[in-house]
Amino acid sequence: MNYITKYVGLDVSKEKIAVAVAEEGRSKPRYVGMINYTVEAIRKLMKKLGGPDQLQVCYEAGPTGYGLYRLLKSMDIECEVIAPSLIPQKPGERVKTDKRDAIKLATLYRAGELTPIYVPTEDNEALRDLVRAREDIKEDELRAKHRLTKFLLRNEINPPQGTRKWTVKYWDWLDSLKFERSASRVTFREYLQQLKEFQQRLKILEQEIEEQASEGVHAPMIQILMTLRGVAVITATSLVAEVGSFERFQSPKEFMAYTGLVPSESSSGNLRKLGNITKTGNRHVRRLLIEAAWSYRHQPAVKGALKKRQQGHPTNILGVSWKAQNRLYKKYFRLLGRGKESGKAITAVARELAGFIWAIAHEFQFEAKEN
Repeated sequence: MNYITKYVGLDVSKEKIAVAVAEEGRSKPRYVGMINYTVEAIRKLMKKLGGPDQLQVCYEAGPTGYGLYRLLKSMDIECEVIAPSLIPQKPGERVKTDKRDAIKLATLYRAGELTPIYVPTEDNEALRDLVRAREDIKEDELRAKHRLTKFLLRNEINPPQGTRKWTVKYWDWLDSLKFERSASRVTFREYLQQLKEFQQRLKILEQEIEEQASEGVHAPMIQILMTLRGVAVITATSLVAEVGSFERFQSPKEFMAYTGLVPSESSSGNLRKLGNITKTGNRHVRRLLIEAAWSYRHQPAVKGALKKRQQGHPTNILGVSWKAQNRLYKKYFRLLGRGKESGKAITAVARELAGFIWAIAHEFQFEAKEN
């Protein structure tokens, strides 16, 4: 029986899959053809290509998600989802078809030139969809606020002096506004109603996030990250949802690199030049860390909401949290003292905060394994 490994490249679209195979060795890859994206067609194809122990399958990450990956895994077939941005590109390559893409995937996969991504569990993916839905609604809410305030500005309508935007007093003022023209009245009412709808949706999503943070599958990890300053329920839940498993990072440096907060480097010989941050990896995690880093401008203290979040947690975890406060506070003002801009200083603080997050997650996972 022939047990030559076959490297299968799949170019996946909504309804069709282009299939190419590169056998172990240096033989030319062959294009198998196009199949329907159905469970029956995929099972039939894999059975035709060979046994599960012969096949190594890959496809690009995309809008079709991870259903194909999970199907192949259930068939005991090795499969990896490839990061599209890290696929090598030939200079001057201008022709792109499904057939060419499938052959290219199979060829590069056989050569070991492709970079796989982490595939989340179904529970993790559901939580990630939840926090990203909140992020989308938050963006919609901001746009709605801008539309409303710009409408008022165009009509030269200003809030009473001393009234801060989006406070209870400001909302009462908005509800009291009257317009002479029917067109303006309808426009204002629709802008205001749209904003209120977005805020209502936001409340529903945030309520579910809080329930997941206290009762969901990932609740223990979320609660342990909330012992850090600047990492409340939304940030902690979003971090856990986006990262998935901290165990895949063997060191804090690996996690920092994943966030894209490490500086780029261009070195040759004795010359070493550091540039802007790489911005590779997960942009959602990077944004969360930078937002949380602003909390470390303030004097180290454990009080209020943070004190409440830390109640009942192990002393070693709280020790890491306190060390983070002291170290990051000093780092921020030390960088400012050197003439760094506040934005760059916060980016550096966010990078080190990623290291403390990894440390707390690592401590928690180690204790969980011990118990």
